[in-house]
Amino acid sequence: MNSQFQSKDAWAEVGRALFVGVMIAALSVAIVAIFAILAWAFVEGRTRIDLDLLTNGPSTVNRATAGYSVAIAGTLQIIAGVVALIVPLGAGAAIYLEQFADRTKWYNRLIELNIQNLAGVPSIVFGILGLAFFVRGPFSWGFVAAAGSATIALLVLPTVILASREAIRAVPSSILEGSLALGVTRWQAVRKQVLPAAFPGILTGIILAISRAIGEAAPLLLVGALTFVTFYPNFFDGGFSALPVLIYNYAGRAQEEFQILAAAGVLLMLVILLAINSVAIWLRARYERTW
Repeated sequence: MNSQFQSKDAWAEVGRALFVGVMIAALSVAIVAIFAILAWAFVEGRTRIDLDLLTNGPSTVNRATAGYSVAIAGTLQIIAGVVALIVPLGAGAAIYLEQFADRTKWYNRLIELNIQNLAGVPSIVFGILGLAFFVRGPFSWGFVAAAGSATIALLVLPTVILASREAIRAVPSSILEGSLALGVTRWQAVRKQVLPAAFPGILTGIILAISRAIGEAAPLLLVGALTFVTFYPNFFDGGFSALPVLIYNYAGRAQEEFQILAAAGVLLMLVILLAINSVAIWLRARYERTW
């Protein structure tokens, strides 16, 4: 009998060691791949890291001085629209599902099921949805930056909702119960106590959402993100471009100048992403609480 238990324990140890080894190997491959891409982008694009990269627009004629100014403006407009949509919608949906929703109702269970399913839907599907509903269909905005913002917001909204729900769950129940015991309404307790305490976790979801949103190209191509836009976009009027779309176009061209420009664009997009995330991380650290 003891030998049987010892044999099972030995196999369990082997399984755990094998699992840890596979996880470390997978993580190592991912890290090496990321650093390889960054190293390639730096080696190839370092010669184009200059002021022209920020101030000049795209050009097929002046390839040596072409830049990303128009695409940067379009990306910032899209990200601003995404944040304006996902913060109230994501936090509001999480508050409702965690604090007010009756889980015995079928429609609340349906909402939760759809949120979990939408988190795994490919981004191209959201692009088709944006084309059908925002560009055409009931909204009929046309190929504008607002349609891109709404499409990307739908894409990353499940991430914000799921992260916000976990942040709200992490707040000790005694905080809410103590507030209710003092005679305030449930909404007042949630707004004054639970939501501020969950704010750092909600910001984490927003950071993850922005990180994904800023690099999405496929949905934007479907909703009209043009490549060579020579004018600065208007949020609700005219064409627009974005960094990942322009980088993709440059990388597909045969001329060496465009290849260098694409590599420099990768570094530029990474810097913009780190700058936006740094502000969110600073806010999260400032309001973070320990229980």
